[in-house]
Amino acid sequence: MSLFSMLLATVMVIGLLMLLLWTVSLPYKDASLVDRFWGLGFVLVVWVRFTLYAVNHEPQSLLLPVLVTLWGLRLSGYLTWRNWGQSEDFRYRTMRERHGARFPWVSLLTVFTLQGVVMWVVALPLVLRQDAPLDWNLRLIAGVLLWIIGFAFESIGDFQLARFKSQSENQGQVMDRGLWRFTRHPNYFGNALVWWGLTIIALTRIEQSWILISPAVMTLCLLYVSGVPMLESTLAKRTVGYRQYIQRTSRFLPWPPRSNQDHLASRSTETP
Repeated sequence: MSLFSMLLATVMVIGLLMLLLWTVSLPYKDASLVDRFWGLGFVLVVWVRFTLYAVNHEPQSLLLPVLVTLWGLRLSGYLTWRNWGQSEDFRYRTMRERHGARFPWVSLLTVFTLQGVVMWVVALPLVLRQDAPLDWNLRLIAGVLLWIIGFAFESIGDFQLARFKSQSENQGQVMDRGLWRFTRHPNYFGNALVWWGLTIIALTRIEQSWILISPAVMTLCLLYVSGVPMLESTLAKRTVGYRQYIQRTSRFLPWPPRSNQDHLASRSTETP
């Protein structure tokens, strides 16, 4: 199959998925459905690619589909469990209030279409290089290790945060334990690392280095667009001590807290 047909098939799969999600979101008035299916979208893409266009179906060719499936199912399952019975995510509620009756069309363009475009760009390494022969060299080992570390950071970070929030005494408090002591966003860091790992696995020749744009787009979106900025602007307003947490804790890359004394001082000033 030609490169064009593979790219076109990917566009069609992602486009139909986003159109379906947008249609379902209208009666429920919940655009955050798109977040729950973010991981599953990549799972769908990678298996459509493997089923329709794979040159061979040998066990070693299953590495990328299996890794993507493990990551995507865990992420979508976690987000569905976390948001079950909850109202629309605050980011989309804010947009809905701002645009009023125009929000359905605004969401089609700025939420569903935009996420579809990002998904297509990020998925390019999976689509273009999935059939490359696997040779267990340093590059491949490094890619798998990055995926494992990223998957662990994302999974453990989500678990720790969910357990923290489940305790009533922690309502409105800063989560600064476990992995969250070393980075304000261990789940986002892990997500980015997963995609750097997958892309390195898919990268078989130096002239294909352009596919590194895919994890770069994912990382930049998390850092500067839909992830960190929107979340922190809200947490800083409604969470006690979050500004002090920002001052002492790395934004993204895991790093020891800047000062334990500042940490203790901020806690003491918040104690009645």
